[in-house]
Amino acid sequence: MYYFNKAIILILFGCLPLQGCSHPNENVKVMNSSKNSPSPLLQAVDKRDADLVARILSTKPNLEIKDSKGRTALMIATYNEDNRIAELLISAGSNVNAQDEMLNSPFLYAGASGYSPILKMCLANGADFKIYNRYGGSALIPAAEKGHLEVVKVLTATPGYPIDHINNLGWTALLEAIILSKEGETQVAIVKMLVEAGSDVGIADKDGVTPLQHAKNRSMDEIVKILSKAGVRK
Repeated sequence: MYYFNKAIILILFGCLPLQGCSHPNENVKVMNSSKNSPSPLLQAVDKRDADLVARILSTKPNLEIKDSKGRTALMIATYNEDNRIAELLISAGSNVNAQDEMLNSPFLYAGASGYSPILKMCLANGADFKIYNRYGGSALIPAAEKGHLEVVKVLTATPGYPIDHINNLGWTALLEAIILSKEGETQVAIVKMLVEAGSDVGIADKDGVTPLQHAKNRSMDEIVKILSKAGVRK
């Protein structure tokens, strides 16, 4: 019944687990919206034409112009996981924190999707840790849930990164990594990494259930061992 209630909460927030949740066809639909855009830059990025993008950038265009979905050129490149074009745009000064209508930003979406090359570029170019996705979450929270080990490794090693940020569901990265995932080698490694990075293992969810209690309830034996070894008693 407890996890049934959690599912209801997730549904009320929009959908079941990118950015904690996304429809599998969501990205496909938004990818087509720049075809009628008057911006040559947006069109070139959408077509993944890096050479044309480079030529357009040499004319110093408006980098922050948005399409009908509120996406900048860099946001489109991030959705496309186009590292080369993303690098061109970021080098030209594109805002890595600009959010679209879904409140995705290049930094947040790269983290949630496991796009570590773009994530690293964003971190090196002004990523704002106080801008959150539509679930009030950070880049780390969905990355921890979805098993993006490299992203978790990068973010937990980033000075000043808020590893214990709590989203609108009342979950930290550690809680979400346990509640919404199955225990496997990658998830065990992620939980271990979060704990070793200093995650507060005592932060409970809105119902007062701790990470250890969730792990026990879900029979995640290896994760229970990690949390118990960290000194958690309940």
